[in-house]
Amino acid sequence: MGSQQRSWGETQQFRKAYECVRSGRVGRLQQVEIGLPTDPTAPDDPEQPVPPNLNYDLWLGPTPPVYYTEQRVHPQADYSRPGWLRNESYCLGMITGWGAHHFDTAHWGMDMELGAPTRIEGRGEIPANKIWNVHGAYHVELTYPGGVILTVSDKLPNGIKWIGDDGWIFVSRDPQASVTSSDPALKPTDLKPLDASDPKLLEPEGLTVHFPASNSHHRNWLECVRSRRTSLAPAPVAHCANNACLLSWIAMKLGRPLTWDGKAERFVNDAQANAMLSRPERAPYGALRLMKA
Repeated sequence: MGSQQRSWGETQQFRKAYECVRSGRVGRLQQVEIGLPTDPTAPDDPEQPVPPNLNYDLWLGPTPPVYYTEQRVHPQADYSRPGWLRNESYCLGMITGWGAHHFDTAHWGMDMELGAPTRIEGRGEIPANKIWNVHGAYHVELTYPGGVILTVSDKLPNGIKWIGDDGWIFVSRDPQASVTSSDPALKPTDLKPLDASDPKLLEPEGLTVHFPASNSHHRNWLECVRSRRTSLAPAPVAHCANNACLLSWIAMKLGRPLTWDGKAERFVNDAQANAMLSRPERAPYGALRLMKA
Protein backbone atom coordinates (compact mmCIF):
# COMPACT_ATOMS: atom_id res chain seq x y z
CA MET A 1 0.00 0.00 0.00
CA GLY A 2 1.33 3.45 -0.84
CA SER A 3 0.99 4.69 2.73
CA GLN A 4 3.92 7.08 2.62
CA GLN A 5 3.41 8.25 6.20
CA ARG A 6 5.29 5.11 7.27
CA SER A 7 8.33 6.38 5.34
CA TRP A 8 8.17 10.09 6.03
CA GLY A 9 11.47 11.55 4.87
CA GLU A 10 14.18 12.94 7.10
CA THR A 11 11.92 14.10 9.93
CA GLN A 12 10.51 10.60 10.53
CA GLN A 13 7.85 12.07 12.86
CA PHE A 14 5.36 9.26 12.22
CA ARG A 15 7.83 6.52 13.13
CA LYS A 16 8.90 8.45 16.21
CA ALA A 17 5.27 8.88 17.29
CA TYR A 18 4.50 5.16 16.83
CA GLU A 19 7.55 4.15 18.82
CA CYS A 20 6.67 6.47 21.71
CA VAL A 21 3.02 5.41 21.86
CA ARG A 22 3.78 1.70 21.50
CA SER A 23 6.50 2.05 24.18
CA GLY A 24 3.79 3.13 26.62
CA ARG A 25 4.67 6.80 26.91
CA VAL A 26 1.00 7.89 27.10
CA GLY A 27 0.15 5.13 29.57
CA ARG A 28 -2.98 3.04 29.05
CA LEU A 29 -4.51 4.15 25.75
CA GLN A 30 -8.05 5.47 26.16
CA GLN A 31 -8.88 7.58 23.12
CA VAL A 32 -7.59 8.28 19.63
CA GLU A 33 -8.53 11.31 17.54
CA ILE A 34 -8.25 11.71 13.77
CA GLY A 35 -8.76 15.08 12.14
CA LEU A 36 -9.56 15.29 8.43
CA PRO A 37 -10.87 18.19 6.32
CA THR A 38 -13.89 18.03 4.01
CA ASP A 39 -14.28 18.55 0.29
CA PRO A 40 -16.63 21.43 -0.58
CA THR A 41 -19.54 20.73 -2.90
CA ALA A 42 -20.97 22.81 -5.77
CA PRO A 43 -24.01 22.72 -8.08
CA ASP A 44 -23.91 20.15 -10.88
CA ASP A 45 -22.37 21.36 -14.13
CA PRO A 46 -24.31 20.60 -17.35
CA GLU A 47 -23.33 17.92 -19.85
CA GLN A 48 -20.33 18.60 -22.09
CA PRO A 49 -18.94 16.86 -25.20
CA VAL A 50 -16.53 14.04 -24.36
CA PRO A 51 -12.94 15.11 -25.20
CA PRO A 52 -11.39 13.17 -28.10
CA ASN A 53 -8.46 12.08 -25.88
CA LEU A 54 -10.74 10.27 -23.39
CA ASN A 55 -12.40 6.85 -23.69
CA TYR A 56 -15.23 7.86 -21.38
CA ASP A 57 -16.99 4.49 -21.31
CA LEU A 58 -13.76 2.81 -20.24
CA TRP A 59 -13.15 5.60 -17.71
CA LEU A 60 -16.57 4.91 -16.14
CA GLY A 61 -15.75 1.20 -15.96
CA PRO A 62 -18.20 -0.75 -13.74
CA THR A 63 -19.89 2.42 -12.41
CA PRO A 64 -23.35 3.55 -13.69
CA PRO A 65 -23.53 5.38 -17.04
CA VAL A 66 -23.79 9.14 -16.48
CA TYR A 67 -23.22 12.15 -18.71
CA TYR A 68 -19.72 13.60 -19.15
CA THR A 69 -18.70 16.87 -17.61
CA GLU A 70 -15.19 17.90 -16.64
CA GLN A 71 -16.47 18.55 -13.12
CA ARG A 72 -16.98 14.80 -12.70
CA VAL A 73 -13.68 13.62 -14.17
CA HIS A 74 -10.43 15.63 -14.11
CA PRO A 75 -9.21 18.94 -15.53
CA GLN A 76 -8.00 18.94 -19.11
CA ALA A 77 -5.76 21.97 -18.63
CA ASP A 78 -3.84 21.34 -15.40
CA TYR A 79 -3.30 18.98 -12.48
CA SER A 80 -5.58 20.59 -9.91
CA ARG A 81 -7.85 18.49 -7.69
CA PRO A 82 -9.90 16.09 -9.89
CA GLY A 83 -13.67 16.05 -9.58
CA TRP A 84 -13.93 12.28 -9.15
CA LEU A 85 -12.51 12.67 -5.62
CA ARG A 86 -15.82 14.31 -4.70
CA ASN A 87 -18.14 11.72 -6.28
CA GLU A 88 -19.28 8.64 -4.37
CA SER A 89 -19.04 6.40 -7.43
CA TYR A 90 -15.24 6.72 -7.30
CA CYS A 91 -14.28 8.06 -3.86
CA LEU A 92 -16.21 8.45 -0.63
CA GLY A 93 -14.70 11.80 0.27
CA MET A 94 -12.01 12.64 2.78
CA ILE A 95 -13.06 9.77 5.05
CA THR A 96 -11.45 7.42 2.52
CA GLY A 97 -9.10 9.90 0.81
CA TRP A 98 -6.76 11.14 3.51
CA GLY A 99 -8.58 8.79 5.88
CA ALA A 100 -6.77 5.75 4.45
CA HIS A 101 -3.47 7.29 5.60
CA HIS A 102 -4.61 8.56 8.98
CA PHE A 103 -6.47 5.37 9.96
CA ASP A 104 -3.35 3.39 9.05
CA THR A 105 -1.29 5.68 11.28
CA ALA A 106 -3.81 5.42 14.12
CA HIS A 107 -3.95 1.63 13.91
CA TRP A 108 -0.15 1.36 13.96
CA GLY A 109 0.05 3.35 17.17
CA MET A 110 -2.88 1.42 18.68
CA ASP A 111 -1.26 -1.95 17.87
CA MET A 112 -4.41 -2.68 15.84
CA GLU A 113 -2.89 -3.01 12.37
CA LEU A 114 -4.85 -6.20 11.75
CA GLY A 115 -7.70 -5.35 14.10
CA ALA A 116 -11.15 -3.89 13.62
CA PRO A 117 -13.70 -1.84 15.53
CA THR A 118 -16.66 -3.60 17.10
CA ARG A 119 -19.07 -0.65 17.13
CA ILE A 120 -19.40 2.36 14.85
CA GLU A 121 -21.68 5.36 15.19
CA GLY A 122 -21.60 8.48 13.07
CA ARG A 123 -23.35 11.28 11.30
CA GLY A 124 -22.50 13.34 8.26
CA GLU A 125 -23.90 16.08 6.06
CA ILE A 126 -24.66 14.61 2.61
CA PRO A 127 -25.23 17.20 -0.16
CA ALA A 128 -28.14 16.94 -2.59
CA ASN A 129 -25.87 17.52 -5.62
CA LYS A 130 -25.33 14.41 -7.76
CA ILE A 131 -21.74 15.06 -8.96
CA TRP A 132 -19.89 16.51 -5.97
CA ASN A 133 -21.92 14.43 -3.54
CA VAL A 134 -19.40 13.17 -0.94
CA HIS A 135 -19.89 13.93 2.74
CA GLY A 136 -19.53 17.38 4.23
CA ALA A 137 -19.14 17.99 7.98
CA TYR A 138 -19.08 14.74 9.93
CA HIS A 139 -18.39 13.04 13.27
CA VAL A 140 -17.77 9.29 13.69
CA GLU A 141 -16.87 7.24 16.76
CA LEU A 142 -15.43 3.72 16.48
CA THR A 143 -15.04 1.44 19.50
CA TYR A 144 -12.10 -1.00 19.41
CA PRO A 145 -11.28 -4.04 21.59
CA GLY A 146 -10.26 -2.91 25.04
CA GLY A 147 -12.75 -0.05 24.96
CA VAL A 148 -10.54 2.40 23.06
CA ILE A 149 -12.67 5.05 21.33
CA LEU A 150 -11.41 6.43 18.02
CA THR A 151 -13.08 9.69 16.99
CA VAL A 152 -12.73 11.06 13.46
CA SER A 153 -14.11 14.51 12.68
CA ASP A 154 -13.62 17.56 10.50
CA LYS A 155 -13.66 19.66 13.69
CA LEU A 156 -10.31 18.19 14.83
CA PRO A 157 -6.88 19.41 13.62
CA ASN A 158 -5.52 17.46 10.67
CA GLY A 159 -3.53 14.55 12.13
CA ILE A 160 -3.67 11.78 14.73
CA LYS A 161 -3.65 12.09 18.52
CA TRP A 162 -3.27 9.16 20.94
CA ILE A 163 -4.59 9.97 24.42
CA GLY A 164 -3.76 7.89 27.49
CA ASP A 165 -3.64 8.03 31.27
CA ASP A 166 -0.25 9.77 31.20
CA GLY A 167 -0.78 12.31 28.42
CA TRP A 168 -1.11 12.58 24.66
CA ILE A 169 1.04 12.43 21.51
CA PHE A 170 0.04 14.09 18.24
CA VAL A 171 1.48 13.60 14.75
CA SER A 172 0.71 14.94 11.29
CA ARG A 173 2.48 15.73 8.02
CA ASP A 174 1.96 19.40 8.83
CA PRO A 175 -1.31 20.25 10.58
CA GLN A 176 -1.34 23.73 9.03
CA ALA A 177 -0.32 22.99 5.42
CA SER A 178 -2.25 21.40 2.55
CA VAL A 179 -0.62 18.61 0.59
CA THR A 180 -1.34 20.31 -2.74
CA SER A 181 -2.50 23.82 -3.63
CA SER A 182 -5.97 22.52 -4.56
CA ASP A 183 -6.55 20.59 -1.31
CA PRO A 184 -9.33 21.68 1.06
CA ALA A 185 -8.51 24.25 3.72
CA LEU A 186 -7.39 22.92 7.11
CA LYS A 187 -8.45 23.95 10.59
CA PRO A 188 -5.98 26.39 12.22
CA THR A 189 -3.97 24.87 15.06
CA ASP A 190 -0.97 25.57 17.26
CA LEU A 191 0.09 21.90 17.20
CA LYS A 192 3.46 21.00 15.71
CA PRO A 193 3.88 18.07 13.25
CA LEU A 194 5.13 16.01 16.23
CA ASP A 195 3.79 17.22 19.55
CA ALA A 196 2.93 15.97 23.03
CA SER A 197 1.32 17.09 26.27
CA ASP A 198 4.82 16.90 27.80
CA PRO A 199 8.04 17.06 25.70
CA LYS A 200 9.46 14.25 27.84
CA LEU A 201 7.00 11.84 26.20
CA LEU A 202 8.96 12.24 22.94
CA GLU A 203 12.46 11.66 24.29
CA PRO A 204 14.22 8.89 22.30
CA GLU A 205 16.03 7.42 25.29
CA GLY A 206 14.41 4.42 26.93
CA LEU A 207 12.02 3.41 24.15
CA THR A 208 11.16 -0.29 24.23
CA VAL A 209 9.61 -0.54 20.74
CA HIS A 210 11.46 0.27 17.52
CA PHE A 211 10.38 0.16 13.88
CA PRO A 212 12.54 0.08 10.74
CA ALA A 213 13.49 3.53 9.47
CA SER A 214 12.50 4.25 5.86
CA ASN A 215 12.84 7.49 3.91
CA SER A 216 10.92 6.31 0.82
CA HIS A 217 7.87 4.05 0.58
CA HIS A 218 8.71 3.38 -3.09
CA ARG A 219 12.22 2.27 -2.15
CA ASN A 220 10.91 0.16 0.74
CA TRP A 221 8.61 -1.71 -1.65
CA LEU A 222 11.35 -2.28 -4.22
CA GLU A 223 13.74 -3.50 -1.52
CA CYS A 224 11.11 -5.99 -0.32
CA VAL A 225 10.56 -7.24 -3.87
CA ARG A 226 14.25 -8.09 -3.91
CA SER A 227 14.58 -9.43 -0.36
CA ARG A 228 11.10 -11.05 -0.07
CA ARG A 229 10.65 -9.39 3.32
CA THR A 230 7.30 -7.90 4.30
CA SER A 231 6.98 -4.23 3.39
CA LEU A 232 6.18 -1.54 5.94
CA ALA A 233 2.62 -1.29 4.58
CA PRO A 234 1.51 -4.75 3.40
CA ALA A 235 -1.87 -5.49 1.82
CA PRO A 236 -3.59 -7.02 4.92
CA VAL A 237 -2.70 -3.91 6.97
CA ALA A 238 -4.00 -1.66 4.19
CA HIS A 239 -7.21 -3.70 4.02
CA CYS A 240 -7.91 -3.15 7.73
CA ALA A 241 -7.24 0.58 7.50
CA ASN A 242 -9.53 0.95 4.50
CA ASN A 243 -12.22 -1.14 6.20
CA ALA A 244 -12.33 1.39 9.03
CA CYS A 245 -12.77 4.19 6.47
CA LEU A 246 -15.63 2.39 4.74
CA LEU A 247 -17.33 1.49 8.03
CA SER A 248 -17.19 5.16 9.01
CA TRP A 249 -18.81 6.15 5.72
CA ILE A 250 -21.61 3.59 6.14
CA ALA A 251 -22.23 4.77 9.70
CA MET A 252 -22.51 8.42 8.66
CA LYS A 253 -24.83 7.48 5.77
CA LEU A 254 -27.16 5.45 8.01
CA GLY A 255 -26.89 7.70 11.04
CA ARG A 256 -27.34 4.97 13.65
CA PRO A 257 -25.12 2.65 15.73
CA LEU A 258 -23.70 -0.40 13.93
CA THR A 259 -22.12 -3.58 15.29
CA TRP A 260 -19.25 -5.08 13.26
CA ASP A 261 -17.92 -8.64 13.24
CA GLY A 262 -14.28 -8.19 12.23
CA LYS A 263 -13.65 -11.88 11.56
CA ALA A 264 -16.67 -12.40 9.33
CA GLU A 265 -16.38 -8.84 7.96
CA ARG A 266 -20.12 -8.39 8.23
CA PHE A 267 -22.46 -6.24 10.26
CA VAL A 268 -24.31 -8.15 12.96
CA ASN A 269 -28.01 -8.69 12.19
CA ASP A 270 -28.18 -5.68 9.86
CA ALA A 271 -29.19 -6.44 6.29
CA GLN A 272 -29.38 -2.77 5.31
CA ALA A 273 -25.81 -2.06 6.37
CA ASN A 274 -24.49 -5.31 4.85
CA ALA A 275 -26.06 -4.36 1.52
CA MET A 276 -23.74 -1.34 1.47
CA LEU A 277 -20.59 -3.52 1.55
CA SER A 278 -20.75 -4.05 -2.23
CA ARG A 279 -22.27 -2.43 -5.30
CA PRO A 280 -23.72 -3.62 -8.62
CA GLU A 281 -21.14 -3.48 -11.40
CA ARG A 282 -21.96 -2.42 -14.94
CA ALA A 283 -21.36 -4.96 -17.71
CA PRO A 284 -19.02 -5.81 -19.26
CA TYR A 285 -16.46 -4.38 -16.81
CA GLY A 286 -17.66 -6.17 -13.68
CA ALA A 287 -17.97 -9.42 -15.60
CA LEU A 288 -14.44 -9.04 -16.97
CA ARG A 289 -13.06 -8.49 -13.48
CA LEU A 290 -14.78 -11.64 -12.23
CA MET A 291 -13.48 -13.66 -15.16
CA LYS A 292 -9.92 -12.54 -14.47
CA ALA A 293 -10.29 -13.30 -10.76
